[in-house]
Amino acid sequence: MPAKRDPSKPNSRAHRGTIGAKQALIDLPAAGCDLPVPSMPKGREWTTHQRARWRELWKSPQATQWDDSARGTVATLVIYESMIFEDRASAWVAQEARHAAESLGLTPKAMVSMGWRILDPGASE
Repeated sequence: MPAKRDPSKPNSRAHRGTIGAKQALIDLPAAGCDLPVPSMPKGREWTTHQRARWRELWKSPQATQWDDSARGTVATLVIYESMIFEDRASAWVAQEARHAAESLGLTPKAMVSMGWRILDPGASE
């Protein structure tokens, strides 16, 4: 059995990446992303609901942090969500949808881990 981590030691893995470093939060615009929505991947027929969800995701505040490499993950999430809402999804599909949403920073837990926050435009710090 490996030795347990001892957070009281300065070289402990429990502190890796945090010693002396303070991660700055990235403020995302509450109004969402105003960049053009990329075209959906070719190779399948997209429903009206899937197209609407694609646009909704690419207009989200988190989309300000994505580049074109996120297109595949966003498309996968749209497909998985469609399967879930149509009661055609297995537990595996639901799990993969959760992973896709987290990798895109769409869950509160993922936003914290990525150092993102959405600020109310009227709020002051």
